[in-house]
Amino acid sequence: MPIEGATTFHDAVFGDITIENKELEDQILLKSDGYPTYNFANVIDDHLMHITHVVRGCEYLTSTPKYNLLYEAFGWEVPTYVHLPLIMGKNEDGSVSKLSKRHGSTSFAGLVQEGYLPETIVNYIALLGWCPKDNREIFSLAELTENFSIDGISKAPSVFDYEKLAWFNGEYLRAKTPEEFTEIAMPYYQQVFGDTQVDWAVLTSILQPRVVRLTDIPGMIGFLKELPEYDKELFINKKSKANLDNAPVMLKAAIEALTALPDWNVNAIHDCLIGLAQQLEVKNGTLLWPVRIAAAGMQVTPGGAMEILAILGKEESLRRLELGLAKL
Repeated sequence: MPIEGATTFHDAVFGDITIENKELEDQILLKSDGYPTYNFANVIDDHLMHITHVVRGCEYLTSTPKYNLLYEAFGWEVPTYVHLPLIMGKNEDGSVSKLSKRHGSTSFAGLVQEGYLPETIVNYIALLGWCPKDNREIFSLAELTENFSIDGISKAPSVFDYEKLAWFNGEYLRAKTPEEFTEIAMPYYQQVFGDTQVDWAVLTSILQPRVVRLTDIPGMIGFLKELPEYDKELFINKKSKANLDNAPVMLKAAIEALTALPDWNVNAIHDCLIGLAQQLEVKNGTLLWPVRIAAAGMQVTPGGAMEILAILGKEESLRRLELGLAKL
């Protein structure tokens, strides 16, 4: 190993890097057991496989001269180096450190299991440390292949942001056709409903605009399978002018109108309840709020009263409305 002067190499991201030779240790090539060290074997392996570009993390920048001195000693061509910025993870205290398992899933398969689409993961990871010239964010794999360039890679570390990943995933899910979304979501639908058939199209219509992770679906629709316990105070809503006095009146009228409804679908239920609100001379919300609360047992739901009633079916809907009336 040279002990004087400096070794300079060019990196596609960081430019020219110079390391003083006195800072390099006299590297061992063969261990005492006769086996080559990693650095020695790596150079030979890459040369024999005709490697032209070495892409790796920037933590190896300072060790690169050791490789190059070996290439030069053999009289071999030095490859092009592309050292990438590190990917960091957010710690609980707000600081960042190199991404590891404690920050969450660090494998592609792990992220898929958490409910992220494969195309979302590819798109998001491509933007970690790389910025397209037009600041665009949504890319298909084919578009990434066409647009990616090494000169767009940043020197600064990037942070793996799960909130941003979830935003990407939501955008991808909303871009699907309803039929595509239903197919993707079906395993999660079946976690709740099993073999029971419901109006999947209506379920998709209320979930597709709201879901960001597929694994969230069972928790969002569990109330459709089993009515949760709830307090009658949920029937109170100032904005809708719903209260404990008028809620039972609304529910009783809704039960009568819906019982007589011959067709049970979103449009028929909508026309029935909106017409009933006009007949009762109340705001739509004054009627629909207690109907939704009784049907769902939850203050916040994906979808409104009409969609929930349509998915539940007539018999179960009326049963739940009767329970709500009894509670009041």
